[in-house]
Amino acid sequence: MITYNSDKEAIIDFGKKYQALRNEISKVIVGQEDVIRNILITIFSRGHVLLIGVPGLAKTLMITTIAKALGLSYNRIQFTPDLMPSDILGTEILDENRQFKFVHGPIFANIVLADEINRTPPKTQSALLEAMQERSVSIAGTTRMLQEPFFVLATQNPIEQEGTYPLPEAQLDRFMFNIYLDYPSINEEVSIVKSTINGAMYEPQQIVSQEEIVYFQHLLQKIPVADNVYNYAVRLSASTRPNTDLAHPWANKYLSWGAGPRCSQNLVIAAKCNAVLNGKFSPDIEDIKQVVYAVMRHRIVKNYRAEADNVDIDTIIAQFIADLKDF
Repeated sequence: MITYNSDKEAIIDFGKKYQALRNEISKVIVGQEDVIRNILITIFSRGHVLLIGVPGLAKTLMITTIAKALGLSYNRIQFTPDLMPSDILGTEILDENRQFKFVHGPIFANIVLADEINRTPPKTQSALLEAMQERSVSIAGTTRMLQEPFFVLATQNPIEQEGTYPLPEAQLDRFMFNIYLDYPSINEEVSIVKSTINGAMYEPQQIVSQEEIVYFQHLLQKIPVADNVYNYAVRLSASTRPNTDLAHPWANKYLSWGAGPRCSQNLVIAAKCNAVLNGKFSPDIEDIKQVVYAVMRHRIVKNYRAEADNVDIDTIIAQFIADLKDF
């Protein structure tokens, strides 16, 4: 059983464990520091991530490395148009004794990589998203709990849209973070090539235990938050909602739909973890600003005018942040 003399001592130790995690992961993954930080924030905040990136950027290697450093079980699901819910959740079969036996699907792991989630039909997508929300699955009238910690990293390919089933906005809202995975720099790519072509790969060591992860998840829930931080998060979300009292002019001009209350909740939750990783004991407005893009970019919907003016989501969010003091 994990015990600390105080929450302050636990928070300090959490920061040390995080640095050790980053150092261990960096022995395998070159660069992508912000992406790895955001993934770890999401895991410790009990959220899920939607990762947008083209093929070949080591998404699978990244998540397997994180799973090994965290000491968690890991499964990868390659989504295809013919994938059925039972292929993810599991099914009951008759064994050699003519008794029904449940065969667990790949969802029964601590970390699940849902590769190219938009390549499978909505029926199968919803099976995964229900597990994400409820942390349980219902099969043949029986509810089966998923083991904690449970984390889903779903990927989408931004360049191929033929034969895909884009996630509806209501389902996108289930993801805590939407992270863009970009190409490495020239120097980083040279390091990647040097470290991979000889066939020898470093095997990451476990840094934290499963019990410690769950403990730190509960610890973050107890982090105090000042009222001005709550107000800032809620007003920032409210400024994205077109044709409402607190709507930013750009919301009325460029958005057809704004962020809901889940955005405000996730801004505060992610800011708590971000604050601890920055060596603080309570989040401030700067912590909200550091996580806002990943939390908000998949929760607001551009209209045709934004497309015509070639204004992207991150530019709109930046304007909301810059002008929030006027509201």
